[in-house]
Amino acid sequence: MHQCQKPTGWRGRLVIWMMNAGHSRVTNWGLTHVAIAPHETILDVGCGGGRTVGKLAAIATQGKVYGVDFSDESVAASTRGNADAIASGRVEISPASVSQLPFRDGTFDLVTAVETHFWWPDLPHDLREVFRVLKPGGRLLIVAEVYRRNGQGRQSVIERQSERIGLKLLTADEHRQLLAEAGFSDVQAIEHPKGWIAVIGARRA
Repeated sequence: MHQCQKPTGWRGRLVIWMMNAGHSRVTNWGLTHVAIAPHETILDVGCGGGRTVGKLAAIATQGKVYGVDFSDESVAASTRGNADAIASGRVEISPASVSQLPFRDGTFDLVTAVETHFWWPDLPHDLREVFRVLKPGGRLLIVAEVYRRNGQGRQSVIERQSERIGLKLLTADEHRQLLAEAGFSDVQAIEHPKGWIAVIGARRA
């Protein structure tokens, strides 16, 4: 699980490859819940191997997509995977933590976080940091294939072991409350029968 949180070395590279493949379907599902215009400026927090960055760049064809990750292995993999878009100036990948994003206030139309927010070191603070870099009217999309379901459906192994391995799993209501406390409005938590969740919040225009 440490390699899922912060991939390092050859094991980390293997995990990154597995995450790129394994998270593709939940990412596609999550992205159906936000409308993305071609000209938008987008940030993917915890970009991992860069598959989500590539999907976003294919939609925002006249905009720019930034990816950040605090794992050097992930930054390298995401850079390799998006080399053509980086060369054309439409994608930029850099090392950074969600707790201190290296961007000015009000930079992004959309911030995405796929399979990463449950690892963030300080969720209330880190959500406020995401809020800071959103433009008025901008949106945050959180996507995850596991969350705390309050006994609804069959509990996964990860849910049962979450506290032991350091995963901060929240219920749908707890997601809504945290985003609202961070300043987001129009907060939605969309639940999928597979046990996936997409959480969306906006910064008021």
